[in-house]
Amino acid sequence: MHLARFARIRLAHLPTPLEPLPRLSEELGLDLWIKRDDCTGLAGGGNKTRKLEFLLGAAFEQDADTLVTQGAVQSNHVRQTAAAAAAHGLACEIILEERTGSKATDYVGNGNVLLDRLFGATLRTVPGGTDMVAELEKTAAEVRARGGKPYVIPGGGSNPVGALGYVDCAREIVVQADEMDLEVHRIVTATGSAGTHAGLVAGLAVMGADIPVLGIGVRAPKDRQEANVFKLAEETAALLGQPGRVTREMVVADCDYVGEGYGLIDQGVIDALTLAARLDGIVLDPVYSGKAMKGLIALARAGQFKGETLVFLHTGGAQGLFGYQTEIEGAL
Repeated sequence: MHLARFARIRLAHLPTPLEPLPRLSEELGLDLWIKRDDCTGLAGGGNKTRKLEFLLGAAFEQDADTLVTQGAVQSNHVRQTAAAAAAHGLACEIILEERTGSKATDYVGNGNVLLDRLFGATLRTVPGGTDMVAELEKTAAEVRARGGKPYVIPGGGSNPVGALGYVDCAREIVVQADEMDLEVHRIVTATGSAGTHAGLVAGLAVMGADIPVLGIGVRAPKDRQEANVFKLAEETAALLGQPGRVTREMVVADCDYVGEGYGLIDQGVIDALTLAARLDGIVLDPVYSGKAMKGLIALARAGQFKGETLVFLHTGGAQGLFGYQTEIEGAL
């Protein structure tokens, strides 16, 4: 697994810390650690920065001058892509999908959306359910028509090139754990567009690290989510020159904590945000890490992780909290 073979633009503050959560561990009756990928630095940090290192590397190889990507209105991926473009003199065309249907002022204008504008990205909003692949191609065609060279990045940066960022993170976790003589029994992460989950699975498989990954779903049903992750993990392993290293049994998603749908929060999410904040001073986000922690807490209290040492991957996204201010404040 020699990642120097792939073009890369360094964006992140790495390695991110691997830290214990002592008070949350005591509360849940397990040994819980946190991988702080909220500390990657770019635009406030988050997991997409690792992916963007390889995606920008590929973009520069193709002499692109414009990044084109998409996400939900409060997309963390969009924020980090806009910042990466600004930092490297690239234009950035963004398509925001009204995926939650919310028209609240803080949701459509604050949080990540405010930052997207601050970084100078061009924003276009489309209704929920729009064919986002088609919209990406439409925007890329418009860039070409005016003489630009677009590089299209899928939602979440989740393709085999982007997933290399989490192959690297898997290596980083194993190295850090070995340095601390920490035996990790399981890694827990939010799983949505699949790139983070798939990259971890592929990286661990190629290394032979034998650490299972549990994805807590934030959007799709279990069968669809696992199929998406498995496909991408297979493709990522093949890109690394190791086809066949990922098996179907390595991909596990628990999608019982999605709630009413993607980007829609409930009291369980708010309780998880509050518990992490008040016990260990950790700020989670309402869409990804908050739902993942909601699931982890419920499973731990049901005895699912008895005797295990867990690493919870913090994917960042606290900037999105300000898009949910009204909902969160009303439930605290």
